[in-house]
Amino acid sequence: MTEPEWTAPMPERAEPDLVSTERVALDQWVDYHRATLLTKCGGLTAEQLKRRSVPPSALSLLGLVRHMTLVERWWFRMHAAQEDVRLLYTVEESSTADFDDLDDADAAANLEAYREELDAARAAVAGKSLDLVVPSRGDHPERTRDIRWIYLHMLEEYARHNGHADLLRESIDGATGD
Repeated sequence: MTEPEWTAPMPERAEPDLVSTERVALDQWVDYHRATLLTKCGGLTAEQLKRRSVPPSALSLLGLVRHMTLVERWWFRMHAAQEDVRLLYTVEESSTADFDDLDDADAAANLEAYREELDAARAAVAGKSLDLVVPSRGDHPERTRDIRWIYLHMLEEYARHNGHADLLRESIDGATGD
């Protein structure tokens, strides 16, 4: 008897409260978008998650998950919490390895790394004031921003990439939805 093919699990996704404090709203909306990305991956095989969109684009659902793992780490842990951690899925030869290097990628491990990064990102900003101004990392050390800006940027980042994920999922199996 052969083992059934692995498929990405379907997450639970909670609707954000209609009335809440600013911090609760930001946390809930970022979590909603995180779960939306995982929902777009739910029930698909590793090969389906690696499937590219139309040329010349290299977008795939797994590439988006890997990219958002990197983005979560970059903004919440490396900026907001000033943690000294290395970026995942980056190599000196390619600034887009998160999207491009999928041939040998382990989809199950990459999805688990994403979930672990989400837990670490939540912990990194827990209890930090939205008004806390943090220094920048990377190419522009003179740019400072508050934690609120990071949350709002992450909402923008997820909104854009979840739009991509909608189109990618529909092209794989016709599934549409929120």
